[in-house]
Amino acid sequence: MSVRTRLDDLYARRLRARLRQGPLPRHVGVIIDGNRRWARAMGFEDVREGHRHGAQHIARLMSWCEGLGIGHVTVYLASVDNLTKRASPEMAFLMQVIEDVVRERLIAPGANWRVAPVGRLDMLPSSTAEVLKQAEEDTRGATGPELTLAIGYGSREEIVDAVRDLVLEGAAEGKTLVEIAESVSVDALASHLYTVGSPDPDLIIRTSGEVRLSGFLLWQAKDSRLHFCDVNWPGFRYIDLLRALRVWARSR
Repeated sequence: MSVRTRLDDLYARRLRARLRQGPLPRHVGVIIDGNRRWARAMGFEDVREGHRHGAQHIARLMSWCEGLGIGHVTVYLASVDNLTKRASPEMAFLMQVIEDVVRERLIAPGANWRVAPVGRLDMLPSSTAEVLKQAEEDTRGATGPELTLAIGYGSREEIVDAVRDLVLEGAAEGKTLVEIAESVSVDALASHLYTVGSPDPDLIIRTSGEVRLSGFLLWQAKDSRLHFCDVNWPGFRYIDLLRALRVWARSR
């Protein structure tokens, strides 16, 4: 073990001891950014390999959060814009990586996490959508933290879908247009969001140094603490998580 590793471990233990004295967030959202930059810095010829390392890193994040007692984690895997703007070979590679990681890491023996995909799954390759839906079904009875995978996700699309569902629900009940309009409220729309049933995120972390939300949980993030970390996602460490939690605890 290197001197740096020993120092990191010591610092992590001190941070963890301090965090035990105060509250922890119930729900942490993470915008995992910087996969390709990390791969480039690590010398990979194919920077898409950063996506593989980044996806595998989600299991490590979940283990950390489970050990800390954090019950809900939402990870932003791919936005609607990602699926429509990036070159199809890269997206095909990413979708295959997601399928592999879900099967081999996130629902593997020993992983006791409830997996819930949210977003426009109809935009995904059929095999990817099927793996995600099967993972949700297979982990329904898990007693560990809930892992929400936001894929093919965008907050604008989520709100549009919620309004559409609310209108269609009212129409199915025989309501007039005026009655449907009068039924629109914050609570009514919230009950049709993709994330219904989960608490709003207390803390949202974005890696790679980018300072924006990129359409991630905009409705749900009304009261969230935002934490922007300069580390690219595959290099995000336990210490980086603890530091973000410390900042959140100090803001309480």
